[in-house]
Amino acid sequence: MKTIIYNIGTLAGILPADVKRLEGSQMNDVKCIENAYLVIEDGIIAEYGSWDGCKNDPCRILTDTPSPCGQGGSTVFTTAPTAVNAEFIDAQGGFVMPAFCDSHTHIVYAGCRDGEFRDKIAGLSYEEIAARGGGILNSADLLHATSEDELYEQSMVRVREIMAMGTGAVEIKSGYGLTVEDELKMLRVIRRIKETAPITVRANFLGAHAVGRAYKGRQSEYVDLVCNEMLPRVAAEGLADFVDVFCDAGFFTVEDTEKILSKAAEYGITPKIHANELEVSGGVQVGVKYNALSVDHLEMTTDAEIEALRGSVTMPTMLPGCSFFLGIPFGRAKDYIEAGLPVALASDYNPGSSPSGNMRFVMALGCIRMRLTPEQSFNACTINTAYAMGVSDQLGSITVGKKANLIITKPLPSLAFIPYSHQTPIIEKVILNGTDIA
Repeated sequence: MKTIIYNIGTLAGILPADVKRLEGSQMNDVKCIENAYLVIEDGIIAEYGSWDGCKNDPCRILTDTPSPCGQGGSTVFTTAPTAVNAEFIDAQGGFVMPAFCDSHTHIVYAGCRDGEFRDKIAGLSYEEIAARGGGILNSADLLHATSEDELYEQSMVRVREIMAMGTGAVEIKSGYGLTVEDELKMLRVIRRIKETAPITVRANFLGAHAVGRAYKGRQSEYVDLVCNEMLPRVAAEGLADFVDVFCDAGFFTVEDTEKILSKAAEYGITPKIHANELEVSGGVQVGVKYNALSVDHLEMTTDAEIEALRGSVTMPTMLPGCSFFLGIPFGRAKDYIEAGLPVALASDYNPGSSPSGNMRFVMALGCIRMRLTPEQSFNACTINTAYAMGVSDQLGSITVGKKANLIITKPLPSLAFIPYSHQTPIIEKVILNGTDIA
């Protein structure tokens, strides 16, 4: 099946096929074509270009309607063109851009933690709530009491929500199980989402999210459980694309992290790391040592972390929604970019510290609170988040051969309008795998 999107005011986010991430000054630009068209075949971007001054006539080739392409000036169809075995979508002068990629979420969870919202308002910190037995452990209690089918249904509500807001790829972490069977339950739900939803899904095993209640005061034994019981079961069922560890104050140490990553390497599971949300933990350095695909959070990093990341394959990923909700510092994204590093921005959608998966708001926070330009923030939410979940060869840009995961907007004055007016409803269509999901 062929789909032709025409009357595109601006086609944004164009990259060559060999570009898998953008670093430093490369993040300053977003290549665009004005007055454009885009062709989708079998869910893949097959062709795109400008109508203005075309040497050939793609409209005449693709349709039964002669076009004025090649006559110069701006071509706007007043009636829909026609063709055999083709669908036409009129972008009506709006932007067409790659769908967002969200490389850090915890959207498989049960219930919510709105009670803790009151605790935060009253002045309790994230660490204080966790120390009182709340936080992640509250989510683990709720998840334990929830059936797999119910957990899937609750999670799919959030999946549909983020798709409608323009997210076309998502990494989903476990970590609210904290027992062998409950971690497996979470990962099976993630697999079910992957199999049933049009969004691209990557699964991350985060058994080392916190120490389960049954192991209170016996952290080393819990780490052994993750290594010797959880990981073998996860690997045997092929449930995880990645393994993750919350390497931070009050959670897991660098030594714990190394032990888990060493074991995961025996199964060929790629590592990722939660690091430096609460203090400078050494998590970035251990992530780089083990060639982690990304190190995430980075609210509390120093120049040493910037130096550690130079020349590495690891994507520094910052989560401004968490900073916004918890009132903690925002990551030093501008400094990372000025040092020549790449930066990705993800939502951290979870019930305790970032209860939103709106990547457009993430892009806005990148500009408003982290002082990124709209172009830098756009790249951090598309191609670089795609890299951070291992799918930048398939997603994250307008590139021939990539999946047609696209957002079509209303007519906009500029790219900057997307984060500038971040609550204005601008999305007209979300296309995943070449199909309008509406």
